[in-house]
Amino acid sequence: MDKIQLIKKEIQKIIIGHEKLIDSMLIALLANGHILIEGVPGVAKTTAIKTLAKVCDLDFNRIQFTPDLLPSDITGVEIYNPKTNEFQIKKGPIFANLVLADEINRAPAKVQSALLEAMQERQVTISDTTFKLPSPFMVLATQNPIEQEGTYPLPEAQLDRFMLKAIVGYNSIEEEVKIIHMLNSKPEIKTILNQEELLELQKKQKLIHIDEELIKYIATIVHFTRNPSEELKEYIEFGASPRATISLVEASKANAMIKNKNYVTPLDIIEIAPEVLRHRIILNYKAEADEITTDYVIKKILETIPIP
Repeated sequence: MDKIQLIKKEIQKIIIGHEKLIDSMLIALLANGHILIEGVPGVAKTTAIKTLAKVCDLDFNRIQFTPDLLPSDITGVEIYNPKTNEFQIKKGPIFANLVLADEINRAPAKVQSALLEAMQERQVTISDTTFKLPSPFMVLATQNPIEQEGTYPLPEAQLDRFMLKAIVGYNSIEEEVKIIHMLNSKPEIKTILNQEELLELQKKQKLIHIDEELIKYIATIVHFTRNPSEELKEYIEFGASPRATISLVEASKANAMIKNKNYVTPLDIIEIAPEVLRHRIILNYKAEADEITTDYVIKKILETIPIP
């Protein structure tokens, strides 16, 4: 069994069900991207992320987002030391391999934007000094659905930095029964690979072959979100950015990789497209009134475009 399947098997000792979430986290990790995980409280979002960090032997920090959080609480701050008569930099919790931004939509936009430079440039500026973040580096953010009280919608620029947006639902009855039984004897989980091995896997992901026709197929899908058919035009305010095209290529390669393939097929693209696009397509009020979701729009787009 290859390393990726071993990682997955180990995480599944703790996380019952939610196989799609585990796959999505591994795809984002292999493709060197970030992931936004949305679901109601209590569906093991945080536990899944902590388990991934342990299995992959990665430095892990958790930031609990609250309305009174400050940007410096994330990135770090310059502190005066009276003994040395100098200012010193105290680095914030962003300096880790895996950073869990827990309930990211509980904090206002000013705080959320503190992550922008870190996520895009893989660096942080504190006072006048810029620091490189460790490698590998990945932000895994969780959020409760926007309808809940005391939450702030994430700005579009922030959302676009996330390679994937995964939606986590409830477990089945059988899975919940397994969770209850597991409480009495929590399984031990092992570390499957180290940071160097993970960086090697990320290099291998870059080498996964994707045919020119499939690259055109991906570009067509993303272009269609900006120039939709008459049926969808009345619902879409803004389509996906070019960053979505890049993300869909990289995520498709990682999706092929977790299936132990060294080339991308159209199915790899179709499977991961909703997670790459659902947070990048902005719908208007008419869509809300007609109860049209981004997932419905993506489904219609994938049905419209011929598969190569």
